Amino acid sequence: MAVGQVREGARLGVRAVSGVIGLAVLYVIGAFAFGGAGWITAPFRGEAEKRENTVGSGEFRRTTYEEFFGLCEAVQNAEGTVQALQEERKAASGTRTAQIDQSITALKATRIESVNAYNSKAAQEHRAPFRDKDLPYRLDATAERTTCAN
Repeated sequence: MAVGQVREGARLGVRAVSGVIGLAVLYVIGAFAFGGAGWITAPFRGEAEKRENTVGSGEFRRTTYEEFFGLCEAVQNAEGTVQALQEERKAASGTRTAQIDQSITALKATRIESVNAYNSKAAQEHRAPFRDKDLPYRLDATAERTTCAN
C-alpha cells in the first residue's frame, strides 16, 4: 500500500508541475498576443523612456509652438511701441520727452529679455525640434526690426 501511495503522490507532483508550466506557457502566449511582450522588452529598446517622455506629447508640442510665437510677437510689439514713441517724441514737450525716453529705455530692455528668452529656448535640445519652421532659429538683439515669419 505504501508503494501505491508513492506512485499516486508522484503522479500528483507531475500534474502540479505540468499545470504550473502550462500556466507559464499561457501567460507568455497571452503576453505576445496582447502586446505585453512590447512592454516587457521596452526598457531594453529604450521605448519606455521615450513613451513616458513628455516631450513627445501633443500638448508639449502645441505649447512650445505657442511659446515661440508669443516670444517673437513680444519682440515685435516692443519694437512697434518704441517706433510709435519715437514718432511721438518729435513733437513732444520737454516733460513728455523725458517720459518717452524712459519708456523707450524700458521697452528696449524688455525686447532684449524677450530675444534672450527666445534664443535660449530655441537652443534647448528638447524644444528646438518643435519650433515652427516659419520662425527664425535665433533672433538678433541688435536688429531694429524682427521678422517672425520667414
